[in-house]
Amino acid sequence: MSSFMRRRPFSALLLVLLLALAGWVWHERVALMAFPDIISAYTAKEYCSCRYVMGNDTEYCHSYVKQWLPISGFNDDATNKRITVSGLGRSNSAVWIGEHQGCRLNP
Repeated sequence: MSSFMRRRPFSALLLVLLLALAGWVWHERVALMAFPDIISAYTAKEYCSCRYVMGNDTEYCHSYVKQWLPISGFNDDATNKRITVSGLGRSNSAVWIGEHQGCRLNP
């Protein structure tokens, strides 16, 4: 192995970096699997709070929750004060509970 490292130091370094990356991915696998839910859940909850708790207009709240990862679906049910957002293959919704409770993310 040491002769390989002397003959091809960049390949050896790349191999070590790939092994380190694989180890990190394995260590963080639970958090990485939860990541797609975070995008739609954050957007739904924050938009609901912006719109129905703070009373801001829709245009402002859309710009407030805009992220660098795009969402694929957005529904603002103003009658029931329920926001449903889809992104990265996951869907989450938040609903306004009341003046003192604010918005709640639905499981």
